[in-house]
Amino acid sequence: MSENLKQVGKKFLALLNRNADLLLDTYLSGTVNDDADPKAVDKLVKQGVLRRPDAGESLRLAPSVRDMLGEALKDERNRQVDANVGSAISTMKTLAAHYKEALHHKRFSDADVYLGDLTEVVFSLKESLRQSTRSLWSRINNDFGYVGSIDAKIRENQLAQEQVSELLISLELFRFDELAELAGDARELRRLLVISLQHALVDCAQELGVVQNRLLALLGRFREIQGRTRLLKGFLLHVEQHPDYRVGEHADRVNVPPLFNQASACITPAAVNVNDSNEEHTLLQLVSQIRRSQNNDSHATTNQATAFELGQAEAFELPDEALKQAVDQFYIEAIDGSGVKMSALEYHQKAELTFAEETWLYQVICGFDSLPLEQRQFFELEYEQTPHPQFSGNLFIEDVRVWLQ
Repeated sequence: MSENLKQVGKKFLALLNRNADLLLDTYLSGTVNDDADPKAVDKLVKQGVLRRPDAGESLRLAPSVRDMLGEALKDERNRQVDANVGSAISTMKTLAAHYKEALHHKRFSDADVYLGDLTEVVFSLKESLRQSTRSLWSRINNDFGYVGSIDAKIRENQLAQEQVSELLISLELFRFDELAELAGDARELRRLLVISLQHALVDCAQELGVVQNRLLALLGRFREIQGRTRLLKGFLLHVEQHPDYRVGEHADRVNVPPLFNQASACITPAAVNVNDSNEEHTLLQLVSQIRRSQNNDSHATTNQATAFELGQAEAFELPDEALKQAVDQFYIEAIDGSGVKMSALEYHQKAELTFAEETWLYQVICGFDSLPLEQRQFFELEYEQTPHPQFSGNLFIEDVRVWLQ
């Protein structure tokens, strides 16, 4: 079986070698030229190298042959990002199951075939991811030079960002816990499905992160160039519509626009350069003068001070405030009332106090709260409250009553 495949492969490669000019011309032009050899074209069509997409259309290279030539020629324009990872993962799982079943039934020849197919699928998947990343890097390194306008560059940038997003989404399809469970204790399966793939995915994810940052930076630069181009085109259009337009003298304006105010100051603001060693002597003199003036002020203050002697400090008391004295008198009369409830407002009116009623009530409450605990337990304090007419739960203190228990 392998000998037959070898002979067929030699014939196929010889056919490609004999028609190399035709294949390269078709690759560059996209379709087969009209002056091509009909016999060679028929042979290539029978071998599947050339295909006709639809009836009536020109012959083109098969996608697999075109990708092979693009990879061999390092032609970045014809490289495409392949994000079809789901089918490759399904194929790997199926081949891994076939391999384990063949080992279980001791069909070692079949197991070797399945392992070879699985190795080829894993290799193709890793190469596809690397090729997709290289394709994106090629676009970035050429600054999307295959297109001629800023708008086209922005569209190419957005397309590349979408492809990066698709690749990142496809990388999320890998579940290494499932692959490790599928591999089990088979060493070859763990090497292919876990170790090899994990290294490739980590490298690819890191590269895609760098690619995405670079694409965003380029997109910002393209947007900036686009904005400036639109501004310039708008100005030119304005000049065409208004031929008599003349730019005024910006120096005559009170506020010069920042676009024209680019000249640096003729005289820079004065500042001490503390890093210049040549100015060290001058700085020391300035500092010494500052210290001398401070010392002179201190000496003058010392000379004006009067002599004093240490002795026993005299006792003194701070006079109580009038409001506090009135509150104390109010509580004294509450004690003399022998349990009769005394209204703070009535006392305020009776004593003809000059304090505001709100201040008086607040001070009476503070006086009750400031009493020591052993004294406060002999008094009772009651609030006369009215609810707020609009907001429920809010109460106004109208009066305070205090009495002795």
